[in-house]
Amino acid sequence: MKKLVASIMTADQMNIGKEVQDCLEAGIDWLHCDVMDGVFVDNLAMGPYQIESLLKVEELTLDIHLATVTPERYIKLFGPLKPHYITFHIETVANPQACIDLIRSYGCKVGLAISPQTSFKAVIPYMDQIDLLLVMTVNPGFAGQQFNMDVLDKLKLITEYIDTHELKHILIEVDGNIYEKTIELMKDFKVDLYVLGTSALFKDDGKSYLEKADTLRELF
Repeated sequence: MKKLVASIMTADQMNIGKEVQDCLEAGIDWLHCDVMDGVFVDNLAMGPYQIESLLKVEELTLDIHLATVTPERYIKLFGPLKPHYITFHIETVANPQACIDLIRSYGCKVGLAISPQTSFKAVIPYMDQIDLLLVMTVNPGFAGQQFNMDVLDKLKLITEYIDTHELKHILIEVDGNIYEKTIELMKDFKVDLYVLGTSALFKDDGKSYLEKADTLRELF
């Protein structure tokens, strides 16, 4: 079943409790939590105290996206909090298997992320060991970028690979400039999780989160 996911970094940080409640009332019970180190991307975002607070909301499923170098360091920081998913970038590690094993050691599910310029081939050796594949449709780091059309070819390859190798249990998540038009562009591919930020859910257009979410769900 396809799901909408809220990129909580792009919500109103002064009213985060209300933002989470509004998401839940809109039927959005997944949060995408970007952890940025200022090195892998030129931005900083989200620390363990914020994640720990969000995990107290039992209705939520949290996906921690490590947009960082040395993800092992951050896995050790966030792993003890027991988030549902920890996702790291294939581009940042020489030994992805070590990170996969480390995430599993905390009882968390494993996600791998690939940036727009990264070939799907980079993650193929690990596809049978992960629970989630995050396909970035913009360069990680900042909201407000344009959807990278080249990613559509990648999603086609991923869909074909999953069908051929019977890996349909893997969740495919897309993140970056996700709104009505780009959801339509991806309708023929296996996409399970749509991360919503300033292009859709947190866009200041006077509509409620429920109205926005219902409009997007009609596209599934």
